[in-house]
Amino acid sequence: MIDNLKPHIFNLTRHDKEKLLNTQGIVFWLTGLSGSGKSTIANEFQRLLFNYGMHSIILDGDDVRSGLCKDLDFSQIGREENLRRVSEVAKIFAKNGCITLCCFITPLEKQRKLISEIVKSDFVLVHVSSTLKICEERDPKGLYRKARNGEIKDFTGIDSVYENPRSVELVLDTLESSPKMLAQELFDFYQKKVSSRSQT
Repeated sequence: MIDNLKPHIFNLTRHDKEKLLNTQGIVFWLTGLSGSGKSTIANEFQRLLFNYGMHSIILDGDDVRSGLCKDLDFSQIGREENLRRVSEVAKIFAKNGCITLCCFITPLEKQRKLISEIVKSDFVLVHVSSTLKICEERDPKGLYRKARNGEIKDFTGIDSVYENPRSVELVLDTLESSPKMLAQELFDFYQKKVSSRSQT
């Protein structure tokens, strides 16, 4: 069936859409432990972009799981398919000029490698860094408590491994800075990225 697929050539180019949206398409993939602050930083970053008249989209784990990926379980295979689907969606958004923020734990290096291969040059891996102790203290959804009580199995950081990224373009240290400060750091990084792209 794949042999019968032929992408349609649309009139509007990526550049046309980026000009309209006042952006350059990019995928910021925020990886980190549950409770590290990925979605909070993305929310602050989106507000900052909005204030500058820039359009962005946030793809968050819970939102995706309640819609696009509601048919998937939380087995290793289910989790990897969840990330694959999100990667493909994020790639489409970036190709259409959107700044796309993906907030997913993404605990394994092989998962991040696959995502990078799907999204290609628009992919930027951002490590939202925090300690397990701090994430457990925050525990905004009560998930660590449930994991410690045995109500959730294979929970990342407790009985499932989180591999710290070996190759990352930006580290946001939540122990040193507030979400607003880190959003500004991400914005500054984006501006530099845009500037370097325009020079190539």
